[in-house]
Amino acid sequence: MGRSGKLRRAIDELSRGQANLSARVRENWLALFGDQSSDDLAKLDRLPTQLNEYGFDPFGFQPEFAKLVVPLFALIYRHYFRVKVYGIENLPAGRCLLIANHSGQIPLDGMMIGCSILLDADPPRFIRSMIERWIPSLPFVSVFFARLGQVVGTPENCERLLRRGEAILVFPEGSRGISKEFRRRYQLESFGLGFMRLALATETPIVPIAVVGAEEQAPSMLNFEALAKLLNMPSFPVTPTFPLLGPLGLLPLPVRYHIHFGEPLQFEGDPNDEEDEIGRKVEVVRSTIQRMLHDGLSQRQGLFR
Repeated sequence: MGRSGKLRRAIDELSRGQANLSARVRENWLALFGDQSSDDLAKLDRLPTQLNEYGFDPFGFQPEFAKLVVPLFALIYRHYFRVKVYGIENLPAGRCLLIANHSGQIPLDGMMIGCSILLDADPPRFIRSMIERWIPSLPFVSVFFARLGQVVGTPENCERLLRRGEAILVFPEGSRGISKEFRRRYQLESFGLGFMRLALATETPIVPIAVVGAEEQAPSMLNFEALAKLLNMPSFPVTPTFPLLGPLGLLPLPVRYHIHFGEPLQFEGDPNDEEDEIGRKVEVVRSTIQRMLHDGLSQRQGLFR
């Protein structure tokens, strides 16, 4: 057997092992959480996929691996943050850009948006997120994210995924949004322009999303910038529990998430227009999300309700 044959055999054995493991995970999950878990897990089998003969897509997404971890995500979604979803019927079929506010120090808001579209949308979809460029430098984390379909946020990657008909989650505030201090909660940072150029180039609708609740999961009193720079991190937040309680202090508070999906926005124009022209279109999206945040906050009855 040649080298390529041995490699293929090894990959086949690994895939069968993951399939067997995911089946055992499913059995245990059903025993613990019953009918709701059964419905959630069944949605994984309904996902449309475009995979090669080894069970991967061109970006490293592997559904069999996802089946191992989605039950844990579903547990956090259903029972820890107890997410409420509004307007998910606005999600269009086919390609779309999901543009959301970003907050909470730890990127659990992206996970919860992904769970809402997988577990509460009909039909279910597995979204792709554009992650920060520094994440691939982290051991193990880069492979973990890739297996779950998350992709480094370059325009080339995003355009390729859109042309494959994917739903792409983008946080235009970037690390500035997730790491802002608590005193600036629910105040959007400036948006990058790249997502709008991609939307124009690919004629892709934009779905605005407002996440209410994540700001309070880990309120940052201040950002220890010198230490963040030393550790090559976008920020080093000091919260009421971190670093005082060590690693335990990273556990987010069990606030209730409210995720609001707005009606799709369609823009026309030249993707190579001047920044001022693109910026005016971006401001429409930003102001829409800011308004949705204000509405969501006014409707919320409390941090944990």
